[in-house]
Amino acid sequence: MALAGGAALPLAFAPFGLYLLAPVCIAALFASWRGATPRQAMRRGYLSGLAVFGFGVHWVYVSMHDFGGMGAAMSTAVTALLVAVLAVFPALAAGLAARLSHREGREPAAVMVLVYPAAWTLFEWVRGWFLTGFPWLNLGYSQIDGPLAGFAPLVGVYGLSLAVALSGVLLLAAFERRAAPGLRAACLVALAGLWLGAALAGAIEWTRPEGRPLRVSLVQGNVSQDMKWQPGMLEPTVALYDGLTRAHWDSDLIVWPETAMPMYYLQAVPYLDELGKEARAQGAELLVGLIYLDPASGNYYNSMVSVGGGSGTPQVYHKHHLVPFTEYLPLKQALGGFVDLLDVPMSDFSAGPERQAPFEVAGQQVGMSICYEDAFGEEMIRMLPRATLLVNVSNDAWFGRSVAPFQHLQIARMRALETGRPLLRSTNTGISALIGYRGELLDTSPQFEVHVLSGEVQPRQGATPYVRVGNAGFLVLAGFMIAIGLLRARKVGLRA
Repeated sequence: MALAGGAALPLAFAPFGLYLLAPVCIAALFASWRGATPRQAMRRGYLSGLAVFGFGVHWVYVSMHDFGGMGAAMSTAVTALLVAVLAVFPALAAGLAARLSHREGREPAAVMVLVYPAAWTLFEWVRGWFLTGFPWLNLGYSQIDGPLAGFAPLVGVYGLSLAVALSGVLLLAAFERRAAPGLRAACLVALAGLWLGAALAGAIEWTRPEGRPLRVSLVQGNVSQDMKWQPGMLEPTVALYDGLTRAHWDSDLIVWPETAMPMYYLQAVPYLDELGKEARAQGAELLVGLIYLDPASGNYYNSMVSVGGGSGTPQVYHKHHLVPFTEYLPLKQALGGFVDLLDVPMSDFSAGPERQAPFEVAGQQVGMSICYEDAFGEEMIRMLPRATLLVNVSNDAWFGRSVAPFQHLQIARMRALETGRPLLRSTNTGISALIGYRGELLDTSPQFEVHVLSGEVQPRQGATPYVRVGNAGFLVLAGFMIAIGLLRARKVGLRA
């Protein structure tokens, strides 16, 4: 049951989108913990984790082997190691749930309903920051197109995960063979109330329009990852983006993807200055992705720069949350020769400051993020409520034709919904997207095609509850559930 529930769970996420499957799969996982000792529960939790991440993040192999230059054996080993580590978190959740709820051979349904969902989601949260974090495939992301999504502006993706897990445990409690009729009815009523409450919450307007709509264009050059950094590709790549941009000077804001220009910033300054003059003459502004080399320190950054602003002075954003083993190598000295064995290109970036001001672009305050940074909602809200528009740029060419670009787009949509802000997502090979403030897709680009995605977005101001308190709301709620569950378990134990 643990294996089947874990293997089916990735189907609830993009690109499959079977969001109703998520609570059913979680119910199956929880059923495998029911009545188990902590050690048994941990084994079953680990097995389910292997299935979830083995099927859900197998694209890591594509990134390492097809584009990272690793051999097949090493890529397989690294992917297997990542899956094995990620599976620890469901195992710990299962062990904690069994430890807290099991008393003298008894495990009342009321205790299970409170403790299981809280334990699962707390370890999702730990996975989101431990060793810099890997919050991929959090349960809440699967619900971006479902009624439960109404909770996202209130308690963020982790609170939404809690709602999914709670739905699963209510299903389990309601349909257990030994469930009393009164308990079954109570669980079904609670389940209906949870989903109805989410739908009602989703109707609330947490933010309001700010200024006029902006005409935007997202330039997708579709330069393949294996060719991008070849010396002979520099001039053709610049010419490609130049031509696509000049055809859209009617836009207020034009966005190029992550590292669109295969050169350092200082090398690009003469070209960007000329492009900026033309942009100002046309009343447009650009955001350009490239590598920023600091000549004083020798550090280089994955960066975005603004071009064509009224002052003529470029604004620079340096990516802060780097991807381990891709953009930097943790424990580099301790790993010794293993680092050379990995031979991952472009893996020694420096991190930008934790807090950076929004860009002032096209008359709006724009909150920037690069690639993987949009997976961390608690970091995205640092620029809010000041920012009225969010921009994420990425190079999903690293994922090839796997499911990862669809999963990444789903993550970006959650950030728009949590914050009540439209989000512009510009990528190298797709999927570029215009995302509305409710997380809805306004328009998308085709994958692996040269394309310019144009449209209008309405910046917004104000703050959702999640913007104001971050993950604190979810943590208080989960902690309260565990505390009440423990009190209930203690009373049952005393009576026994």
